[in-house]
Amino acid sequence: MATLAAIRERRRTLRLNQLAHAMADVLPHFPGGSVWLFGSLARGDWDGLSDVDLLAVAPDGTAARALAEQLLARGLADDAIPLAESRWEQLRNGDDPYWRAIGTEAIRLGGP
Repeated sequence: MATLAAIRERRRTLRLNQLAHAMADVLPHFPGGSVWLFGSLARGDWDGLSDVDLLAVAPDGTAARALAEQLLARGLADDAIPLAESRWEQLRNGDDPYWRAIGTEAIRLGGP
């Protein structure tokens, strides 16, 4: 008999694989773009009411906003935050503990 923890991990792995597969369809339209999962699903402490939080990272802000809009339009995220690549690097390596935690826990779903 599988434990509850094993069932939860299988479901999480399935969801991560589904998201990564979807990125293979989206990201070719956004050269240099990447998508990062953050929040409870990335950390592994999600539940049935958890949402999908994504960072849409691209070489510039305009491309990042377009990528975020595409993720939302396809229903791949409940929230998609657009960030230029340089800003993402600043935030994840900066002094703000909120963004440092996101940088540490985030899972790259696709992109360079």
